[in-house]
Amino acid sequence: MSCFIEIMGQGKPLVLLHGWAMNSAVWERVVKRLSANYRLFLVDLPGMGQSRPVYPYHLHSLAETVAEEIPGVSTILGWSLGGLIAQQIALNQPDRVEKLILVGTNPCFVSKPDWPHGIAARHFEQFNQRFEQDFNATLLNFLTLQCMHAKDARATVRQLRTAFAAKPTPTQENLNQALNILLHTDLREEVSRLFQPTLLIHGDRDTLAPVTAAHWLAMHMQRAQLRVIAGAAHAPFLSHADAFCESVEAFMADDQATQQVSS
Repeated sequence: MSCFIEIMGQGKPLVLLHGWAMNSAVWERVVKRLSANYRLFLVDLPGMGQSRPVYPYHLHSLAETVAEEIPGVSTILGWSLGGLIAQQIALNQPDRVEKLILVGTNPCFVSKPDWPHGIAARHFEQFNQRFEQDFNATLLNFLTLQCMHAKDARATVRQLRTAFAAKPTPTQENLNQALNILLHTDLREEVSRLFQPTLLIHGDRDTLAPVTAAHWLAMHMQRAQLRVIAGAAHAPFLSHADAFCESVEAFMADDQATQQVSS
């Protein structure tokens, strides 16, 4: 098995793909509630958590590797980098993806002359340098910032710190390779081919993937609806877990899933 996957709960299959430098422990805040209604597949992406790296390491190889390990047909929820992988799986094997849930993601994370909805590459590179200097302190700082508006922020950070400590730290080589995916991927031309019902969940205070990117996706995907969570940053499932889970549950239960919503 190329990917380490923890499976829990009962119901429709829901695959959760984490973001860059993270692992499946990042879902700690929402797994209890979501596993009450769905069969969760908590994936450690290749080279992160308890999963071995793949070679060559690029978006297509990650998408292929994850697709080999998940159920035949499922809903895929991808956060940040995980959102790019979820989209690539849906493009490569559309019949295997019932629905998509994209959280804090962007078809093109880096800003360009014709793309004002990204951020400068140097911000990602500076973030990577901080991880290289002190991975654990940088991770803790990031999680603390994301949890700032949570009702029980301190307890959540403690819980996440314990969960992350139980898994291996990614190598700098794997972090660099995964960062290159964020820096160089541009799916803008492909997203119009995604026909699956899609829920976009985005925080209005997201500085890593501006909310304008989510609005762009909502307009350019065939069947997308947008849920903007006020006060949330890049990880709304940490800061606004109840609103996040409510959005997921409503979308999973909605067989039409065609109406665009925002709040």
